[in-house]
Amino acid sequence: MRRRAGQLLAIEEDILDVALTAKADGSANFHGFAVAKLIQTNRGARRLTSHGTLYKALGRLERAGLLSSEWEDAHTAAAEGRPRRRLYHVTDMGERTLAMAREQQPLPDPILRRLAPG
Repeated sequence: MRRRAGQLLAIEEDILDVALTAKADGSANFHGFAVAKLIQTNRGARRLTSHGTLYKALGRLERAGLLSSEWEDAHTAAAEGRPRRRLYHVTDMGERTLAMAREQQPLPDPILRRLAPG
């Protein structure tokens, strides 16, 4: 995927959109597999977004300050009999950036530099 000048990639926009929808529904945090399933449902895709693509995009969004994350409490995961998950949530800057993307406004250079692969 190539980034158009001043714009989010489609996967980045999808992640932010799902994050804001989850937040509006009262669930501030989400994990990678859940966001992949929501993107699949919302886009009507036949298969889940590949993990490599998804987790690289999550990392770029976090590095740019559009998402933040933390590890889930170990006790919660153990009580459910599964490994811990990394939980993400959208930041205020992420909300503003998605609004700009929807209005097709160019993103500020500092955000674009942090979204660059690295």
